[in-house]
Amino acid sequence: MNARLVERHTSGCTLTPAGEALLVAAERAESEFLKVGSDIAGATETIAGTVRVGAPDGLGSYFLADRLGALAAGHPALVIQLVPLPRTFSLSRREADVAITLDRPKQGRLILSKLTDYTLSVYAAENYLAREGKIRTQEDLAGRLFVTHVEDFVYSRALGYASALGRLMSRRYECGSVVAQMEAVRNGHGVGILHDYVARRYPELKRQLPDVRFIRSYWLTSHPDTHGTRRVVEVHRFIAESVKSAKPTFVAK
Repeated sequence: MNARLVERHTSGCTLTPAGEALLVAAERAESEFLKVGSDIAGATETIAGTVRVGAPDGLGSYFLADRLGALAAGHPALVIQLVPLPRTFSLSRREADVAITLDRPKQGRLILSKLTDYTLSVYAAENYLAREGKIRTQEDLAGRLFVTHVEDFVYSRALGYASALGRLMSRRYECGSVVAQMEAVRNGHGVGILHDYVARRYPELKRQLPDVRFIRSYWLTSHPDTHGTRRVVEVHRFIAESVKSAKPTFVAK
């Protein structure tokens, strides 16, 4: 075509306008091949291929890991990749086939549905409270170690709940994952804002300040170009039904 498709820089490569145009056409072609492959495979009962699921750390580790593992175990030809949701990702570029987001996407061609609301509350371990004293009011948080996220890793405005109580606790232990925060609080090192549906698994975690509660949402998204493939449809449906059946556990009373 006698056209430059890529510009090389010291920091990497970027597509030229011609490259961007060719990429769009290539993605359309790939989508058509995926649909044809799905139609052919649909003639059998086998669900085959790879589906990448992007999910927030908490939902991925404490809810999806177990359930998607069971789905994969039941379909030997299906490969499920459960990956943490990065700051930015593209469904159209196959960086994920199905994604669960904390914010409702506002741009792009997407198949979108709300999975569920979920709540977070203030927690401390029983042995921590016995050692450091009970937390009856927000003022009792003063001087406590706040187990929270690393601000630089926050990729969604929905994760901004920590600021509501952070002003009361100047001492911080910042963790880059929900799992690390959960373990630090469970082991009695400080006070944290934790997912209620996870914290109720651990009897040593005691909910504090019951009038303080944060409500957030999970959104299920996929791209129209790949949603028609049988493996993506099945994984998408499985996630939606799994969350629906467990919906009462996601919100604290």
